[in-house]
Amino acid sequence: MKYYNLKDRRVITGFREAVERGISPDMGLFMPERIPRLDDAFFRQLPSMTLPEIGIEVGSLYAGDDIPRKVMRQICEEAFDFPVVIRQVDERKLVLELFHGPTAAFKDFGARFMAGCFRYFSSRDDKRRVVLVATSGDTGGAIASSFLGVEGVDVIILYPSGKVSSLQENQLTTLGRNITAVEVDGSFDDCQAMVKSALAGSANRTNLKLTSANSINIARLIPQSFYYYYAIGCSGNGRVLSVPSGNFGNITAAAMARRSGLGIDHLVAATNVNRVVPDYLKTGIYAPAVSVATIANAMDVGNPGNFDRLRRVFDDDYGAITGSVSGYWFDDDRIREHIGQEYQRTGYLLDPHGAVASLGLDAYLEHHPGSGGIFVATAHPAKFRDIVEPLTGQTVEIPDSLRNFLAGKKQSVKMKAGPQNIEEYLDDIYQNE
Repeated sequence: MKYYNLKDRRVITGFREAVERGISPDMGLFMPERIPRLDDAFFRQLPSMTLPEIGIEVGSLYAGDDIPRKVMRQICEEAFDFPVVIRQVDERKLVLELFHGPTAAFKDFGARFMAGCFRYFSSRDDKRRVVLVATSGDTGGAIASSFLGVEGVDVIILYPSGKVSSLQENQLTTLGRNITAVEVDGSFDDCQAMVKSALAGSANRTNLKLTSANSINIARLIPQSFYYYYAIGCSGNGRVLSVPSGNFGNITAAAMARRSGLGIDHLVAATNVNRVVPDYLKTGIYAPAVSVATIANAMDVGNPGNFDRLRRVFDDDYGAITGSVSGYWFDDDRIREHIGQEYQRTGYLLDPHGAVASLGLDAYLEHHPGSGGIFVATAHPAKFRDIVEPLTGQTVEIPDSLRNFLAGKKQSVKMKAGPQNIEEYLDDIYQNE
């Protein structure tokens, strides 16, 4: 499998180089040259396959010769050693719970898979790797947990000061060792721009491999498709899938799985008031905006990094994408209202991001009465107890995996927004590399 630069299709590379570079010097993202069409035998076996088994089959197609199949097996078995849960919420709605991993967020899937790839790559040479991450919520904690203690790899996580929950902040600032948290005086979009700029200028560092672990990295994106194969295998074809969308990697992975032959009828991109993509789907005009802070903070993205990839899955055909993807957005008041109403109606506890996905599915089903669907719950409600508990009147139990973060001591590097600041920081730390 080869990968091309979205900004310049003449730039072609393999899986390993695409993963280790993260992004091209011109800030173009890497995209597989084709979405592999899976055969009928795979889909017939799908209902009986485990997530690691799915990952081995699909992951091997995307990695090609850069990761031997036996290594891919080890990566998937170690990365996906926690459950994926599908529950019936009512007669028309299922929920795909992706928060049963170590950091109680869907980012665990991509982060752990990517860490496994880096362990293998690091064993092949002696170059030091520095992983840069911008986070608006859960990505940082998942990456920190997945890469903690990985030899030859440092992780630097940029997050917007005061715009992540206290538990999310603890997850990325309390581990130490090879994990450094950088608290940026700005927005997630500022953090993402700083990461992209540093990556674009990384070619000058000959003994240092600088890459990103955001969903702009293809090794984060690909494994996010695996659980959609699993969900459809368990629940059956013909489902509408509603995905809470911020940087649009998760729904892009679903679109890739759909194009490979998976039986997803329709995709719903559900967002908060950062409505750039829903507006595009209605008007055909893509107009990036300054991000707005909301209670669904992981979706506070004004210029989604993966949106170009999503369009490319549909061959940049506006009619094709609007025929397959619907967009809905909801403000904080509506999100809060829905959390309380759904608990009273069904007894199901939603976090703000799952609530957005649930609202998106409701909006679609209202106009398609014969359909049923799955909405995606990406974070455990315990991460947003201060929001969820007053709305439901219920105490949210904290998973054991999160308890250890509550007592940790915060350690962070404070930094002003601006690409030059992260580049100067990297120069100071790695000047002899």
